[in-house]
Amino acid sequence: MDLRSLTPYVVEVPDGVLDDLRGRLERARLDQTFPAGDWTYGTDHRYLADLLEYWREGYDWRVHERAINAFDHFRESIDGVLVHFVAQPGVGPEPLPLVMSHGWPWTFWDLRRVIGPLSDPAAYGGDPADAFDVVVPSLPGYGFSTPLTADGVNFWRTADLWHQLMTERLGVGRYAAQGGDWGAFVSAQLGHKYPDHVVGLHLHLLPWLEPGPMPGTDYPPEEQRWAERLLRHQLWGSGYSMQQFTRPATIGHALVDSPVALASWLVEKRQAWADNDGDIEAVFSKDDLCTMLTIYWVTASGGSAARYYTETRRNPWRPTSEVSPRVPVPTGVAVFPEELFKPSRSWAEGYFDLRRYAEMPRGGHFAPAEEPELLVAEIREFFRPLRDGGR
Repeated sequence: MDLRSLTPYVVEVPDGVLDDLRGRLERARLDQTFPAGDWTYGTDHRYLADLLEYWREGYDWRVHERAINAFDHFRESIDGVLVHFVAQPGVGPEPLPLVMSHGWPWTFWDLRRVIGPLSDPAAYGGDPADAFDVVVPSLPGYGFSTPLTADGVNFWRTADLWHQLMTERLGVGRYAAQGGDWGAFVSAQLGHKYPDHVVGLHLHLLPWLEPGPMPGTDYPPEEQRWAERLLRHQLWGSGYSMQQFTRPATIGHALVDSPVALASWLVEKRQAWADNDGDIEAVFSKDDLCTMLTIYWVTASGGSAARYYTETRRNPWRPTSEVSPRVPVPTGVAVFPEELFKPSRSWAEGYFDLRRYAEMPRGGHFAPAEEPELLVAEIREFFRPLRDGGR
């Protein structure tokens, strides 16, 4: 992995931007007509008020900015799209290049706890032979991959950008891919379109590339709980996606103008989608949440991140080839029990070259942030036999 020709990037938020944020938070007005402590209507106003006060008075962005800048950041224009990424060279005899992709409402920073153990396993009690050259980009239109001015940038267009990043900018011939949420779709598309370059995929959400409803919902008896989870998500948890699939600008204006709107829109998903028994701070501290919100705020990326959904619907995926399975590279899946939904295992076995299917003991939608040690162990285990060109 050659970093010499890349453009370094340092995260430096002007004081005036932070002062403006505090002023807006001081003038916050919440709807207190909903029952306090009840998340079933959406974001609990009592918790939101507490979080906003902490964001205004207790949170220190500069502490987290320094932690962010402890990694090596770069920003490149690739095919007219500005792409921010962290690149951490591996420490080991033969590191395997690995591009890791996040989702919504994530940022690249949700992967911070896995970068070190994957790139330098010996420093975390592991085997140096498991080292990866770790590349963690921000999705186009998310965080520091902004502003996004190009049209039509969705998951399959992102896969093309990632392939160019790995092969042309970093000089890598073969690489591995990993992801969840939108990052799983990006990774699967890499495996579909670029199988000669992709060593293997590791996913913690099972994606499908064809447009339309989720396939693989004829669940066998042992997977019936996933049918129940899917139905519950469709009935009570999917309103955000319909808004973002159809009218992202409507919510986008609120997200870039109001930190209250941004916090309410994003934090509710952290509470609902993590394995936390209803206690958001069992997984995400206030500092975790405020760092995520500040990244979205200072980059004005709430609307462009929402638009990622619309561009997927407006520009439906088409296969590059009629290869079978649809994603013909070795694939490993970590199934976290509190994930939002999952197609059946039998469908996955026909859609991917499925080599490993591991049911995890705990964890939800934000696996790298919730259970980094479990995820790291699974990634290492899956890719061991695929190193040195093995398939």
